[in-house]
Amino acid sequence: MNDTTPSDPSDSPDAATRWRWATLATAAVGLLVVAWACLTGWGGVVHGHPAYAVLLGLTAAGCLLVAWRARRPLPRRRGWRRAIGVVLLVGGVAWIAAVAWLRPLSAVEPALAAMASDEDVEVTESATRIELAPTGDASATGVFFQPGAKVDPRAYAAVLRPLAEAGHPVVITKPPVGIAFFSVGAFDAARDDYPDVDRWVVGGHSLGGVVAAIEADDADGDATAPAVGLLLYASYPAEDLSDSLTAAVASISGSRDGLSTPERVEESRADLPADAEFTVVEGAVHAFFGDYGAQSGDGTPTISRDVARHQISEASVAFVEGLTAR
Repeated sequence: MNDTTPSDPSDSPDAATRWRWATLATAAVGLLVVAWACLTGWGGVVHGHPAYAVLLGLTAAGCLLVAWRARRPLPRRRGWRRAIGVVLLVGGVAWIAAVAWLRPLSAVEPALAAMASDEDVEVTESATRIELAPTGDASATGVFFQPGAKVDPRAYAAVLRPLAEAGHPVVITKPPVGIAFFSVGAFDAARDDYPDVDRWVVGGHSLGGVVAAIEADDADGDATAPAVGLLLYASYPAEDLSDSLTAAVASISGSRDGLSTPERVEESRADLPADAEFTVVEGAVHAFFGDYGAQSGDGTPTISRDVARHQISEASVAFVEGLTAR
C-alpha cells in the first residue's frame, strides 16, 4: 500500500500562474496610476513639493522591477515565504492607492497669471515655497500660508496677491505630498529667512488652516517675530484654543461649503478666542478659496468664483491691515 499525502492546492502550477498574473496586474495598475497622475495633475506635480514626484518615480521603478521579475514563473513559496509574499502584494496595492489619492489638484487661472511678477509684486518659486514680495516699501507684518490638502500651492496666488500689493510679504509653503501636517518647521524656516518681518499672520485653507492654528498657538508668545494673527480659510482648529491663543483671529468661510460646512464653522466659535472675527461669503463654496477647479463633496455655489475671490481677498487685507495699524 502506498502512503500518499494530499497535495496543497496552493502549490499547484495553476496557483503559481494565478499568483504571477496577480503580481503583473498590480504592477500594471501601478504604472497606470503614475501615468494618470502625471497626465491629470502635471502642474501640481511639477510645482508642488518634490516629495510627490519622488513618490511617483519610486512607484514606477518598483512596478517595472516587479513586472520584470514576474516575466518568468516564480519558484513555489511555502510557509512563511508565502505569507510574506501576500503581505508584500497587499502592501503594494495600498501604496498604489495612496499614490492615487495624493494626486494634486492643479492650479488654474487666474492663479497661474497671478504667479507672474510685475511692477508691484515680485514672485519667486522654490522647491518648498512660493514668495510674493512687494516691490516697494514692505510692511514688517508678513503672511505665512498653508495650502489645503493636495492643493497645488500656486492655486492661492490670486487670492493672496492683494496682500502683497498692500505691502505685506506673503509666503505660501509647499507641504510634502500636499499634506500640511508634513510641513512642520516650515513656518520657523520662513521666520528665519525674513529677518525684516517682525510680526506674522499665519493662515491656511481647510486642513492647512488646522495646521496654521497649531503654528499660531505655538508662536503667539515668541519674543522674536511672533504670530500676531490667525487667518482661517474655510477651516477651524482641531482643538480648543479659546484660552491659549493670544493672536487675533479671522475666520472666512462660504455659506455653500460642502466640506467645512457652515454649521461646523459656527461651532468652532467655542474653540477660538471670544473676539475672533467671522466673515461668511454668501454663496461661496470650499473650492472658491483657491483656484484649482471643483472639489469632490463640495456644495453648489450661488455666486461666481471671481466675486467670491474678491470678497475673500478684501476681508483678508482688512484683517492684516488692522493688525498692522495696532
